[in-house]
Amino acid sequence: MRIRSRLLSSLLLTIPLTAGAQQVIRHPLPNHSTFPISAAVEVPAGRTMVYLSGMVPPVLDARAPGDSVAAYGDTRAQTVGVLKAIEAELKSLQLGMGDVVKMQVFLVAPPAKSDGGKTGRMDFAGFMQGYTQFFGTAAQPQLPVRSAMQVAALANPGYLVEIEVTAVRP
Repeated sequence: MRIRSRLLSSLLLTIPLTAGAQQVIRHPLPNHSTFPISAAVEVPAGRTMVYLSGMVPPVLDARAPGDSVAAYGDTRAQTVGVLKAIEAELKSLQLGMGDVVKMQVFLVAPPAKSDGGKTGRMDFAGFMQGYTQFFGTAAQPQLPVRSAMQVAALANPGYLVEIEVTAVRP
């Protein structure tokens, strides 16, 4: 009876370790798409989810008015600044960009151009130029699921980008 009890105890102790060892599964987009997001991500039971609040860009030009795009840069520069801030926050939590499983991106259309024209559309290409420095690279190939949407405005008129992420603790 003692041997059976020890065997059962040993078996029960390994179950949480086995369940915790399961990997996050990232499903690629269909049809061999090279677009750098996942179609779906499966997170196994027992993993800790970490939700980061939306982050906005840092000031790049302190001489510019604090409520101007000039203070924070164009969409690409703002994306890079936001993703660097997210990367630093994740690092402080002992996580990395490869642990990100979900991303929501809020983009504002850039202001009127110097010729008076305004596209009224978000700069998705500028966002992607910044995004692809952090995701889908040789150094960091893990791709999150992602939504990108245009919004009318963010908290500061100078912000063109706000990003929030969900990460999984390995």
